Amino acid sequence: MTFRASGMRAWLLQRLSSVYMVAFIVAALLWYATSGTISYAAWRQLLANPLIAVAVALFFSSLLIHAWIGMRDVLIDYMPIMGLRLVILLGIAVFLIAMGIWLAFILISVVKV
Repeated sequence: MTFRASGMRAWLLQRLSSVYMVAFIVAALLWYATSGTISYAAWRQLLANPLIAVAVALFFSSLLIHAWIGMRDVLIDYMPIMGLRLVILLGIAVFLIAMGIWLAFILISVVKV
């Protein structure tokens, strides 16, 4: 069984992305619980830190990858009509790529380099 042809790569990516997302959410909740009053300025100052911005970008990249693999696997398993499956997968891919580009614009506008 090869890593490439068995679906092991998708399985591993989905598991690794979920582990990172859980760790990020726990860290974010701890920060939120220990912070005082949180305002827009505080969020903006937090995201202006390049390390935090990279962590947020990795979180959302993991989320997009996780969503893509999950939706792709569900459609491959349960959508018997190949043409319709392709159209839906294309729509999902365009949507997820657009969300990734939108996130990149948001993070670039906030981060102070």
